[in-house]
Amino acid sequence: MNSAFLSVSYLLSGVLFILAIRGLASPQTARRGNILGMLGMAVAVTATLMLPEIKDIFWILLMLLGGGLVGIFSALKVRMTALPQMVAAFNGLGGLAAVFISAAEIAAGSPAHLEASLGMLIGAVAFSGSLIAFAKLQGIMPPKAIVFAGQQGINLFFVLAIIGVTAAYTINGDIELFEILVCLSIVLGLLLILPIGGADMPVVISVLNAYSGWAAVGIGFSLNNVLMIIVGAIVGASGAILSYIMTKAMNRSLLSVMLGGFGLEKTEDRQQNSRDRKVAKAGNPQDAAFIMENANKVIIVPGYGMAVAQAQHVLKEMADDLRKDGVEVKYAIHPVAGRMPGHMNVLLAEANVPYEDVYELEEINREFASADVAYVIGANDVTNPLAKTDPNSPIYGMPVLEVEKARTVFFVKRSLGTGYSGVENPLFFADNTIMLYGDAKKVTEEIVSALEQK
Repeated sequence: MNSAFLSVSYLLSGVLFILAIRGLASPQTARRGNILGMLGMAVAVTATLMLPEIKDIFWILLMLLGGGLVGIFSALKVRMTALPQMVAAFNGLGGLAAVFISAAEIAAGSPAHLEASLGMLIGAVAFSGSLIAFAKLQGIMPPKAIVFAGQQGINLFFVLAIIGVTAAYTINGDIELFEILVCLSIVLGLLLILPIGGADMPVVISVLNAYSGWAAVGIGFSLNNVLMIIVGAIVGASGAILSYIMTKAMNRSLLSVMLGGFGLEKTEDRQQNSRDRKVAKAGNPQDAAFIMENANKVIIVPGYGMAVAQAQHVLKEMADDLRKDGVEVKYAIHPVAGRMPGHMNVLLAEANVPYEDVYELEEINREFASADVAYVIGANDVTNPLAKTDPNSPIYGMPVLEVEKARTVFFVKRSLGTGYSGVENPLFFADNTIMLYGDAKKVTEEIVSALEQK
């Protein structure tokens, strides 16, 4: 196969990847974006396998088949609530691939020491950092920030050590220095993600995604592979842009998120005192159905609790029943609701909720004041007014959905427990709030039953 054919194939593949990213920017075109991405990868793999230096094609095809089967099995078995940790795991695998490729290049005597080192460094950080993110999201380790004395100083030491070892290895090419660099990079990845937790986890997912992309860029330069450079740059840039969007939505800087651990200890005593002094009003699904069917406007605010209960389908049924009674129903989505960017949008799309009924924070916030009911199903941090009033809160400054302005607020939760950030929501005790305790799906099913029995 001549180089012109390979170049054209890689160019076509790169264009398809760009179109895929563009398609994934909107729920309406996401399916088409996925198809274009798969087509682009098929073109890239096929063209690469036709290279004359590819000898043991049987083993390559066998590995492709094995990896494909694992991917299909994982996609079919994963629960919608587990998508964030699945994304974290895939980010980690991408980083680990970069480490192995760099090691293979170095073992083969590649002179591109700096490029391989950078690709390996970013890949190792993405790999070990993704392990911590997966463990926190999966509940294997505490989801809150894990901090200890001198943590930032230790991180700085590892950063300086990595810079020094990278420089030394680039100059003399000692393989032992490369091995030390691998170990230092893996430890740094662990240390960087440990102090991040709570509401910052969606940002971590997008940052790690960017890391895996930039790792591919470094490997692409070491292999002199144009396609890896293009694809890595696309993934890295899109992850970086998404991280910026997420931190802007939280009114945080990326630096403050990555330093982590801010404010978690400051609110615990105050929260306990608040819980001791106040009482939350509890209601039942039948009362909620009566109030909502007599409302003019209902705004539904989904959160991670909806995902855990898999309540999106019955929620759509409730909205349809309310519309039959002439009630205006809208969905309000916070950018960091759930455990990863777009988590709630995916769940609502799965339930065939019309895209035009789903509104982002900036579009819907002003409408809560004119809403008769805000139905908050499993959300907590994204509605917490402490983000606006308490400078000591770890979520202070994050824009939130102003559900408290609605005439009546229903909170569907199993208990008065805190959100993922560990911060109690004072709205539970507000005069216009009614708590609906129980499984989100079961509570909403009872509301639907009451609506249909009238």
